[in-house]
Amino acid sequence: KYVSIPSVFYPRLAKNILAHPSERFIQRFPSSDTFRRLFERIDPDALAECLYDRLANNRKEGSVIAIDGKTICGSANHKHRAYHVVSAFVAESQITLGEIATEEKSNEITAVPELLRTINVENSIVTADAMSCQKEIVRTIREEKADYVIALKGNQPALLEDTQLYFQHFAQELPRHQTLEKGHGRIERREYRLLTQLEWLEGRENWAGLNRLGMATSTVTIGEETTTYTSYFITSLTDLEIFAYAVRKHWSIENELHWCLDVIFDEDDSRARKDNSPLNLNVLRKIALSLCKNCKEKRLAKSSIQKRRNRAALNPEVLSAILLG
Repeated sequence: KYVSIPSVFYPRLAKNILAHPSERFIQRFPSSDTFRRLFERIDPDALAECLYDRLANNRKEGSVIAIDGKTICGSANHKHRAYHVVSAFVAESQITLGEIATEEKSNEITAVPELLRTINVENSIVTADAMSCQKEIVRTIREEKADYVIALKGNQPALLEDTQLYFQHFAQELPRHQTLEKGHGRIERREYRLLTQLEWLEGRENWAGLNRLGMATSTVTIGEETTTYTSYFITSLTDLEIFAYAVRKHWSIENELHWCLDVIFDEDDSRARKDNSPLNLNVLRKIALSLCKNCKEKRLAKSSIQKRRNRAALNPEVLSAILLG
C-alpha cells in the first residue's frame, strides 16, 4: 500500500523521496485494530517483568520504595470492575520496580506481600499507607531484608490509641527534626519525632522488626489560615533524620507517578477495557514516564514531560535519545 507521509513526521524519508522521485517507497503501518489485538493478548505480568528489569538497575541502596495503589477508572466493562494496580515506585530515580493488579481496592492487603516477593527491595526503605499496616506485610518486608515506614491509622485501633496517648504525654521530651518549605503561596513546617522505648507496648513482638513509633506534625499556613495535621507511623528505622526523609519521600508515588499518569497520559480517560489491554497500557505508560524523566539529553533538559513526548513523536533522534537513556 502506497501512502503519503508528511515531511514533518518523517524528515529523512521525505528527503529521500524528494531526492529520488523515480523510486517507490513502500511503508506498511499496523492498523489500530492490530495494536488493539496485540495489547489484548500480551501477558501483562510478562511484559512488566521484561521492561521493569531494564530500569531496576538504576536503583541505589538505601532508596525509598513507595507502595501504593491506583484504580484505572476507565478500565471497567461488563465482565470485570475497574482494575486496581498496586505499584512499587523508587522515589529517588523515579522508576517503577513492579506492579500487581486486583479488581478491588481492599485486595491491596493481600497483593502487597506478593508484590514485595517479586521485586528486589533489599537494603531499601519500604513506605506504605495505613492500609498496608498489617503484620503479614511487615513480616514480608523484613524477610526481604528491607526497612519500613508505614502509616498508622484506625485499622489498627489499639496500637493507634496507645501511640497517640504516649505522644500526647511525652512528645515534648523526645528529640525532634524540623523542616521548613515555602512556595506556591504556602508555608509548611514539619516536625518529626521518634519514640525509642517500646517496652510498655503490648504485642510489639508480633510486628517484625518494630524498633520505633513515629509522629509527624505538619503545620500549613496559607494567607491568614493555618492548619495542623498529625500522622503516626510504625518503623524499623532508628535514625530520626532518615525517618523524616522516608516519610516525606513516600508522597512521590502520588505526585510523580499517579498524578502524571492521570494528567499527562490521561489514563483515567482511556477507553481500553477489553482483556489485558488496560494493564498492558498501564505498564507502557509507566515505562514511558520513567524514560522521559530520566533522559539526560541536553536539548531536553528544560522541557516538560509533555514536550518530551511530543518531540519524540516528531523526531526519531529525540526518540532514540529517550529510549537509550
